[in-house]
Amino acid sequence: MTEIRKTALVIGASRTLGLGLAAEYLRRGWDVIGTVRGGRRTGLHDLADASAGRLTVETLEMTDPQQIAALGERLAPRSLDLLFVNAAITRGDLPIGEVPTGMFTEVMVTNALGPMRVVEVLGPLVAPAGTIGVMSSDQGSITLNTDGGQDLYRASKSALNQLMRCYAARHATGTRTLLLMDPGWVRTELGGPDADLSVEESIPGVAETIEQHRGKPGLHFVDHQGQVVPW
Repeated sequence: MTEIRKTALVIGASRTLGLGLAAEYLRRGWDVIGTVRGGRRTGLHDLADASAGRLTVETLEMTDPQQIAALGERLAPRSLDLLFVNAAITRGDLPIGEVPTGMFTEVMVTNALGPMRVVEVLGPLVAPAGTIGVMSSDQGSITLNTDGGQDLYRASKSALNQLMRCYAARHATGTRTLLLMDPGWVRTELGGPDADLSVEESIPGVAETIEQHRGKPGLHFVDHQGQVVPW
């Protein structure tokens, strides 16, 4: 009997954490669909070329609702075992009173509204026993914020967490696993060169934590080591 491979859709997979997650699921024997913003070749394209057809690259600008809807229509015949949304930007460490309105809007749309639009539109493609995950951060934890700083980024991740909680409440009788994932402090453009972890150190733990929570309905806020992150 031919084994049916599982399918993961990784939103925002052109580089660093998203690209690492796509590669990790290929290593685990899954089929992977990864999205990139249009207009240029990325590491995901190189990974697809070496994947023997197991990785498909789709184009998506996550801040554009029409593009999200179009992707949903293209993928409608598919059944996903995992939808994972990876997106985050920061625009510097400014006190909130100094943040321009345009910057505030850009970060909130990219880090909170865009990911939730993806979850709302593409979530129904996930199998009833599947998983919907969103890349969050411990900087979105109100409990852990004892030092301040990064006001806008923290606020955007807290907003994302709250919106996922709203989504979970509206789907309280659902059977899908819902995850807010803290990957740890990772050496990316966002995390900076002094961060504790490389992508290669973070991502296998992210994937393993996702696997450990498979079949556990409801919303979980956890890190790459499987530990619960306080709200």
